[in-house]
Amino acid sequence: MKKIDFSVQIDAPRLLVFETMVSAPTYEIWTAAFMEGSRYEGSWEQGKKIRFLGPEPSGMVAEIAANRKGEFISIRHLGSIKDGVEDTESEEVRKWAPCYEDYSFRDKDGGTEVGIRMDVNPAWEEFMLKAWPLALKKLKELCESKFAQG
Repeated sequence: MKKIDFSVQIDAPRLLVFETMVSAPTYEIWTAAFMEGSRYEGSWEQGKKIRFLGPEPSGMVAEIAANRKGEFISIRHLGSIKDGVEDTESEEVRKWAPCYEDYSFRDKDGGTEVGIRMDVNPAWEEFMLKAWPLALKKLKELCESKFAQG
């Protein structure tokens, strides 16, 4: 599994950025860069299960490995979901799971720097390299707009 990294500087406080990133409905807006209709079910609380879904009941099942509000989130992806059924044990899933998607938030230049480091299957690398910059641009717009509105 290869690791890829992304970052974005957002002119808004860390907690606002963190909450915008993980809360509905803003989560659905910035993650549309990956798939229109993206959403999650479950909890961002450490140790809890979370399901990342598209418009049909397919996606990924994961667990929150770490959550330090406003500082760091680590998602441990455990398997896939197809037609609403979780798969954490097939040979196909065992080739890549578990894999991690980590987010760090730090104060920088009066705003927040968000860093992303994730394990990526080579088959998905090109897609991720295109989608992440679009998603982070949208996240930046959402956060800065919310901050400007007070």
